[in-house]
Amino acid sequence: MFGLSEIAILLVVVALVVGARKLPELARNAGKAARILKAEAREMKADGTRREPTVTYTVKANPAPAAGAPAAGAPAAGEKH
Repeated sequence: MFGLSEIAILLVVVALVVGARKLPELARNAGKAARILKAEAREMKADGTRREPTVTYTVKANPAPAAGAPAAGAPAAGEKH
């Protein structure tokens, strides 16, 4: 994927953009995020459950008639009721 030289160049660019003073804080936050993610994955495996996204559908019982169409229960044009 990436070689050692590409990673070194990327780290130098990140150091220039972020600043040397912010790098320890950035690394600390990345470590915390990785630990939280790992703990959540471990917890989900232990539960044996898999969280599926919930989808809710709304269905209208009587949709509005199209423009020019007779209302529900009304006789069509030319029909006697």
